Amino acid sequence: MGNHNSSLSGKKVIVLGGTSGLGFAAAKVAAAEGAIVSIVSSNQLRIDHALKELPTGSTGHAIDLGKEANIKSFFDTAGSFDHLVYTAAENLTLNTVRDIDLEQARRFFNLRYWGALAAVKYGASNINQGGSICLTSGIASTRPGKGWALASSICGAMEGLVRALAVELAPIRVNSVVPGVVKTNLWNSMPPADRDNLYTTVGNALLVKRVGEAGDIAQAFVYLMKQQFGTGQNIVIDGGAVLV
Repeated sequence: MGNHNSSLSGKKVIVLGGTSGLGFAAAKVAAAEGAIVSIVSSNQLRIDHALKELPTGSTGHAIDLGKEANIKSFFDTAGSFDHLVYTAAENLTLNTVRDIDLEQARRFFNLRYWGALAAVKYGASNINQGGSICLTSGIASTRPGKGWALASSICGAMEGLVRALAVELAPIRVNSVVPGVVKTNLWNSMPPADRDNLYTTVGNALLVKRVGEAGDIAQAFVYLMKQQFGTGQNIVIDGGAVLV
């Protein structure tokens, strides 16, 4: 029974934030293992593009995940499924505390934290027996740099939320993936030269001597869906960044 449940073959997986970066990579790996994947993001063009790279039978939904009502109506019609993956996130903006605009700071939580919480609120009751929820945090909670107060706050809040949800929603398993620096469009707001410099500098400092790729992190999401025993865990996949 354990072996049967741990297969993704024929399982329905919903990935919110599934058209780019970590979410798209997780969708591709899950689909390659036989899952029936549904991707959700705000941009229909990106959905169309992503679906071209996913197997026939995959579906996409253009929804603004910054609005609770949209998330509710999506899950009202989504039907039952097995695994919920949430990777939607705003682009990172780093500010020292002195320069933080509090109104803007509140909005920074909207997709990453409140969107994830809304997805769980409205999606959890649709999850089949043996299913799971995978959220996304980041190592900013444990290794913040200067200017990372907001990012660190969100990641710390997410990790506490994961533990609380695992207790409240049991036996649904609730975990998160905690990535280090990964090459994704999250860094698109940086000039290309600065971005490449970041990747090189960070990569050389890591124990594995490179920054992560989205595919590295996707493996962690798929592991958390397939395994049957871990819950309330925040799994760090960072090339050893928190150790150096």
